[in-house]
Amino acid sequence: MVIVAVNPYLENNFAPVELEITADDLQVIGEIPLDLNGMLIRNGPNPLFPSKPWYHWFDGHGMLHGVQISNGKASYRNRYIQTKGWKSEKDAGRAIWPGILEPPKQDQNFLPPANTANTAIVWHASRLLALWEGGEPYQIELPELKTVGSHTFGGELKSAFTAHPKIDFATGEMMFFGYSWLNLPHLQYTVVSPQGKLLRTVPIDLPVGVMMHDFAITAHYTIFMNLPLTFSVERIQQGKPPLLFEKDIPSRFGILPRHGDNSSIRWFEAPSCYVAHTLNAYEEGDEVVLIACRMPSTTMLGLTGLPQNSQSDISFLYKWRFNLKTGGVIEEALDDIPSEFPRVNEQHLGHQTRYGYSSRMASNSVPLFDGLIKYDFTRVSSQIHEFGQGRYGGEGVFVPRPGAVDEDDGWLLTFVYDEGAKISELVVLNAKDIMAEPAARIMIPQRVPYGFHGTWIEQTNLGAISDEGITDCDVAAAMVVERRCLEDVTQSTL
Repeated sequence: MVIVAVNPYLENNFAPVELEITADDLQVIGEIPLDLNGMLIRNGPNPLFPSKPWYHWFDGHGMLHGVQISNGKASYRNRYIQTKGWKSEKDAGRAIWPGILEPPKQDQNFLPPANTANTAIVWHASRLLALWEGGEPYQIELPELKTVGSHTFGGELKSAFTAHPKIDFATGEMMFFGYSWLNLPHLQYTVVSPQGKLLRTVPIDLPVGVMMHDFAITAHYTIFMNLPLTFSVERIQQGKPPLLFEKDIPSRFGILPRHGDNSSIRWFEAPSCYVAHTLNAYEEGDEVVLIACRMPSTTMLGLTGLPQNSQSDISFLYKWRFNLKTGGVIEEALDDIPSEFPRVNEQHLGHQTRYGYSSRMASNSVPLFDGLIKYDFTRVSSQIHEFGQGRYGGEGVFVPRPGAVDEDDGWLLTFVYDEGAKISELVVLNAKDIMAEPAARIMIPQRVPYGFHGTWIEQTNLGAISDEGITDCDVAAAMVVERRCLEDVTQSTL
């Protein structure tokens, strides 16, 4: 493992911001569409007391950045997600929880990384949840972005909760999974009712623990990706990284009926690869089709102990066809431009779409994105909106226009940072014509660090919160879930 004197994830716009602020009546270049009303919220890491030699981008405490838009005007607020780990460090005034790359200290009890809730957010059953795949979600109150507390579905949550749950817009169901590197079962799959109740959790057999960051759904199936980024106790005993991409092991894609279990899953093999994020999946005749960003291998940005600027971390949009009748697999590249953070109009998630979107990767040793790509899968073409020289953004969140008929009738929203001017802004693009100048550039009075995933909350849902609230059962169950998940992380980082 190479430790550098300057940590790129603590420099420039990867560096954390110190203040939580609220700002109204933001400056706008252009005009905010009058029928764009709601709130864009994006999650990302913002450490309190980072260890410069060991800090990894995945380590920071979760911070939400929200821009609320109403009648052509906008306001901004950023708030820490007040997890157990954040509160303990805030109260102590010093670092307590180690980073995922930090070696254990021999003179004191070892602590695993804390649940930072820093990766993504999801709106379901009138509840906003901040997510981190190693533990339980945290519930957030809107529009203030106030942390309500950990949420365990009334004490029913028995596993970790993925950072990328999927919601079927037609049925209202939410699907999620939790994986474990060490304990059996290595994978558990759960379906949640439209009202936010856990319907069933089933174990899925995996031969070894793997890092499974995302998955996909169709109208009738759920697709898991058992990819060869594996965890190994033997490697720990040999002084090697516990997490490693094994390029000689094929990729396995498991397809099961949405309400099926381990007995009904079918596994399909494909060439070795890693997929961090899926764009969409759908059914077409006898085939299940998956579209996702594929890497030939991965260092997971240095998480495996290998240099993170390897070409293996560059991803391209791919398509897989799994034939449920013959068992055949067809894999094909859809683009030769590297991109990540794929998104789709989520009202069509699980069904065939004409359009998809992703963030174009810049040629840098750290993950920077210099534009947004719009794919037309019917015409087999794409268009790119470039942010401009020295300007980098993130994930483009699609917001459908109220009453829209066309799938791409709406906007793409993303935070952009101008490294020359040292200014952050929220860019609003017309999704029907992304090559045009932005409809609006909303200037943010404080720097918004590069981060991970976001979502759009419609105006009618702002201020909504589930009547269920947080119960004593939730709190007790959260402690059990977090302890179980952290036991896994402890073992995997020793």
